[in-house]
Amino acid sequence: MGLALFLIWRDFYFLEAKKNLAGRSLITFSIFVPKSDIFATMHPQNPFAERYDLKRLAGSHSPLREHIVLNPLGQQTIDFTVSDAVYELNKAILLLAYKLDDYHLPKGYLIPPVPGRLEYLLHLRDFISEKFKVDKAAQLRGLDIGAGANGIYCILGVQHFNWSMIGAESNAVAVKTARENIQRTNALKDKIEIRHQENKSFLFKNIIQPKEQFDFSVCNPPFHSSKDEAFKGSLKKHSNLSSPSDRNTHLLNFEGQANELWCNGGESLFIKRLIKESLDFNSQVKVFSSLVSKADSLAAIGKQLKKAKANHQIIPMDLGNKKSRILVWWFDSSL
Repeated sequence: MGLALFLIWRDFYFLEAKKNLAGRSLITFSIFVPKSDIFATMHPQNPFAERYDLKRLAGSHSPLREHIVLNPLGQQTIDFTVSDAVYELNKAILLLAYKLDDYHLPKGYLIPPVPGRLEYLLHLRDFISEKFKVDKAAQLRGLDIGAGANGIYCILGVQHFNWSMIGAESNAVAVKTARENIQRTNALKDKIEIRHQENKSFLFKNIIQPKEQFDFSVCNPPFHSSKDEAFKGSLKKHSNLSSPSDRNTHLLNFEGQANELWCNGGESLFIKRLIKESLDFNSQVKVFSSLVSKADSLAAIGKQLKKAKANHQIIPMDLGNKKSRILVWWFDSSL
């Protein structure tokens, strides 16, 4: 019987699936790596720094139930390699914890893991508060470059922090989807605006209007340089899937559009473009920021920051077995 990789943030379990909670199989585990202090590195104010209350989540969103399985300790969890399971989990979180009336993503678009996206915003808020002496409860105004169909940073900015948000997106279908999700929940309608970036040569230009002011910008850049690299990177995460059927399942779970996962030059070139273009808007955005997935990207990015004469800081962000970082940069005109 084939093995399936079963992830719970930091630790993982190799398992043999025989029967799930919906009645199709009960799970027996062939190899067990004990759970350690999985959530120790998460932001102390992240409400998801504890095990998910899947029973409560499934109670508010019944499609999640069929994806709930038991880990070796008899605790409920899901298989994070199955895109449908990840989608239903995060949809349940948005419906229950963030009071969305409804939420839909087209098949094949990037599924946003809510805890990790919130982690970015929590660290960024702390940085702005400490660096610029801004009250942590202040109602900030943010800009998300590449909001995607999920619009997750905009949604969390409004529902978790009570900020107002602008989302910029170049993909017309993603823009339509994000706008439809906003219209589904009254609390979002007056706090979020999704703007279509019709010229893909620009990131901030055409989005930021004259005299418009933002406290910060965020970005989760496409970090692969090609579809092949994106697929190989995703497949590597599941390299322990040993059977052909498991690998075929992985192919079906490879979610994300081209503009979400890869671009010419990968994340390094994309972030360099962000930095270069931010010079033209340094008096309109207090703090620019971006996730940086690959440590190898930092050298080239550092050269661009030096060329732009930008102040900057790297904020480490570890989520279980995934190590990432947030790059923040600002100009003297922001102080």
